[in-house]
Amino acid sequence: MNGPVTEAELLQLVARGEDSRHQFKQDCRNGEALAAELVAFANSNGGFLIIGVSDSGHITGLSPADVNRINQLLANTASQQVKPPINPITTNIMTAHGLVIVAEIVEGINKPYLDHTDSMSRLEQIGHFLGLRRSMIGLLVMVLLIGLGERMAERFLPLYLLAVGGGTWAIGMLGGMQNLLSALYSFPGGYLSDRIGAKRALLLFNALAMVGFLIVALIPTWQAVLFGAMLFVSWSAISLPATMGLISQLLPANKRTMGISMHSMMARIPKAIGPVLGGALIAWLGEGDGVRLAMALAFLLGGIAMVLQHRLIEPQPPENSATAEKNPLRLWASMSQPLRHLLLSDILLRFCEQIPNAFVILWCMQWIAEPVTAWQFGLLTAIEMITSLLIYIPVARWADQGHKKPFVLATFLFFTAFPLVLLFSHTLPMLVLAFVVRGLKEFGEPSRKAMIVELSPDGRKAAMFGLYYLIRDVVVACAAFGGAALWQIGPEVNLLTAAAFGMLGTIWFALRVEPTG
Repeated sequence: MNGPVTEAELLQLVARGEDSRHQFKQDCRNGEALAAELVAFANSNGGFLIIGVSDSGHITGLSPADVNRINQLLANTASQQVKPPINPITTNIMTAHGLVIVAEIVEGINKPYLDHTDSMSRLEQIGHFLGLRRSMIGLLVMVLLIGLGERMAERFLPLYLLAVGGGTWAIGMLGGMQNLLSALYSFPGGYLSDRIGAKRALLLFNALAMVGFLIVALIPTWQAVLFGAMLFVSWSAISLPATMGLISQLLPANKRTMGISMHSMMARIPKAIGPVLGGALIAWLGEGDGVRLAMALAFLLGGIAMVLQHRLIEPQPPENSATAEKNPLRLWASMSQPLRHLLLSDILLRFCEQIPNAFVILWCMQWIAEPVTAWQFGLLTAIEMITSLLIYIPVARWADQGHKKPFVLATFLFFTAFPLVLLFSHTLPMLVLAFVVRGLKEFGEPSRKAMIVELSPDGRKAAMFGLYYLIRDVVVACAAFGGAALWQIGPEVNLLTAAAFGMLGTIWFALRVEPTG
């Protein structure tokens, strides 16, 4: 295309959608990601970077101030972060929805063109490969410290409730409250992130968790435990949509699965270490003082996390706070058909997971011909965790290089396979195989989360992520009750029914969800 792009030509480009020579961006703030895109165009056949258009092809427009900022960023990036420098040709086009910038990058005559990553040290290259930018490091530190504080005492709260005068009904309330709030907190967590920005939302959620830790540490009553737990037991649920939204802002599309994988890995460290530390405190001080000290340490870790968050995470204003939607029914109406298909298939797979979930330990330790000991069951759980951790990074690398659907499909197949393999596992070696399969269900979980983000509308990604989890978790909560009824009929019926739900979900996903890049 020679000369400035006209509005009619712009509309034609947008109507055709993204391809190897046309890329859409709603906004542009990250010079590092921009340099990588400019280099890719210059090293190939050239192309157009169209800014002010969402990934889904809707013209969102830019303000005059945004146009000045982005044009300056383009000029600085093309001259300072690309070697040898290039000269994009930019055109500002007025549309009914606001200004749009069309930057044309012609095929370079001095190939290869390099961005700053090519001159990095080995350590810097590893950090770039893993998506470990400054703000991402702050996010991961937050997940580690807050998660560690939460997990140190969470497993032991039922014992503590009894120690401070609560009965078994209080323990039941704690468990039911945790499951319910985990579902209900997801949507408001996403809405607040879209409304006030992910960084501010995460600081608010962490402050609420710290208040909960402090209440339990200072007030040794069962009422205080239940009230404090309302503020911290669902921290992971309320913060997850904001976390996913922040990752989508911090990292380019070809790094998001890696970023989500790093988050998943970091979230598993507290699950492994926290109960060990909490158990040591209880062994030292007893159930009462041990749990209260664990809560006091959780409050301290939360304070450290907030300081590091504030210093490391760069401000990321919401993409468009005016588009943040607080009504879940209206948000549901804007959910794309592919995302609805993904949600339905995910619900069916979670039924596959949850129907036998509480009874796996009974199968392994009581039902089979050669039952395992508690220590051996702990070893099987460790094998599952190690399997998950080993596959995260290589799979994320492959998924970011191409379509994510095959990786999510593989995950769904592993979900379906676990109850079937478990059904034929009556010895320890076969159980090891079953728990390896169970660990492999994490194969495409980061890719699934990345698909949710990519299929969500711009400006509402965090809220849509939260709505997705709200619907999924409320519906799947029924699976635990159904699993108990099926187990009473027979353990084999429980496992076969679970596998049937898995097959249905896998087939639906394979046939109805289109690939995303």
